[in-house]
Amino acid sequence: MTETSKPVLTGGCQCGAVRFGVMTAPTRISICHCRMCQKAAGAPFASFADINKTDFAWTKGQPSFFRSSSIAERGFCAACGTPLSFGRIDGDRIEIMTGAFDHPDRVIPTRQFGTESRLGWVVGIANLPSQTTQQNYGPEKMATIVSHQHPDHD
Repeated sequence: MTETSKPVLTGGCQCGAVRFGVMTAPTRISICHCRMCQKAAGAPFASFADINKTDFAWTKGQPSFFRSSSIAERGFCAACGTPLSFGRIDGDRIEIMTGAFDHPDRVIPTRQFGTESRLGWVVGIANLPSQTTQQNYGPEKMATIVSHQHPDHD
């Protein structure tokens, strides 16, 4: 990514210490249910946008990396712990966690991997009773909460 080009998508960690930009909208977006991704995300699955490294740049700070296997490493913010990326060591692509994008609704998964480890209850999530954060906490409690999260923009 050149300094004069403008990214089509941006994102970063929860505290804002690490930010990134993507020059081309990713088309290979997936959910991975494998046990390694579950542990790395601290969640029942991880979701990634696969991007050519020439279309990607860390625009503020740099992530720390953990070699999660003999072939891959995972990037995260050392300050707040946000998981950010997955990549094959010496590969030409990087996979960015979709939740780290400023507009994750624009990065829609089209396939799933690691389904041998998919938790049985995941398929029924859409049918669970749901409520908004406001409904959960109530307006009085919401009025007292101060967010320390970086806003979803540079």
